[in-house]
Amino acid sequence: MSTDLLNRRLRLASRPHGEPAPTDFVHDEVPVPSPGPGQVLLRTLHLSLDPYVRGRMSAAKSYAAPMELGDVIVGGTVSEVVESTVEDLSPGDVVLGYGGWQEYSVEDAAGLRRLDPAVAPVSTALGVLGMPGFTAYAGLLAIGRPAPGETVAVAAATGPVGSAVAQIAQLRGARAIGIAGGERKVAHLRELGVDAALDHRAPDLPGRLADAAPDGIDVYFENVGGAVWDAVLPQLNEFARVPVCGLAASYNATALPEGPDRSGQLMGAVLTRSLTLRGFIQREFVPTMFEDFLRDMGGWVASGQVRYTEDVTEGLDRAPEAFVGMLRGDNLGKTLVRVA
Repeated sequence: MSTDLLNRRLRLASRPHGEPAPTDFVHDEVPVPSPGPGQVLLRTLHLSLDPYVRGRMSAAKSYAAPMELGDVIVGGTVSEVVESTVEDLSPGDVVLGYGGWQEYSVEDAAGLRRLDPAVAPVSTALGVLGMPGFTAYAGLLAIGRPAPGETVAVAAATGPVGSAVAQIAQLRGARAIGIAGGERKVAHLRELGVDAALDHRAPDLPGRLADAAPDGIDVYFENVGGAVWDAVLPQLNEFARVPVCGLAASYNATALPEGPDRSGQLMGAVLTRSLTLRGFIQREFVPTMFEDFLRDMGGWVASGQVRYTEDVTEGLDRAPEAFVGMLRGDNLGKTLVRVA
């Protein structure tokens, strides 16, 4: 590999306080590395921007180790093999990996999944046919377990997880209520054919939700928290299930919310209505459900039963602004950066 090639990267310069700022990222260039035994050199084609990365910018303890200052920002990638030291991957192959916010990466071949561009657009491996789609599939089916005729509500319903949840729920015979922010997103939910589309920014969300769910809510797929959760909790039926996937409303919070402590109210509802609140990280279901997901979701996408949208930003340099916009809720669908 020629040492004349340079690898442009984005690294963590400082830990954000609240919403990430441009000064929290540093751009640099280093020579492109060479792969060692069992490794491949990859050129990034598509970079995934995901809310969990905001958590890893913080030093707070979580389900994954925080990034250290100076680290390349983490993220899933679809990449082209440039140079390989293993027999089963060759230059030109396209793979799913975890190269992060950079133009080139060296990764262990054992951790890569080869993609077939003839089956689906390779970018879908970062969205509807990748981690977000699997999060929706596993969380809804393993924890939510919607039955025909039940009502499923989902927040952030135009995002890559929420939109998949709503559509899978309908495929299982349930009613789907999608909750999103702004008229553009509500219009998109109507295009997807959800049974009810609600704008969480509109006045009287609790009343609108009660009207949309006259028989209550049996499954609530939690992506947001905050005011949406406040509106949903009173509508949960006895034995309702709540897969907790994310809490986007608080990702940039710098202090606890004002107001009285309502944990007693929550626990009272959990007790008297026999609610199941179950947090999860999708990786726990990979050994038992991922192959089924690839088969089922691949078929649904190919047949048009599950539709998806990609929100694509051009150029690695614009990743920080696209990331901040996603955290604000500016995106419609899966947020991607086209790097090469």
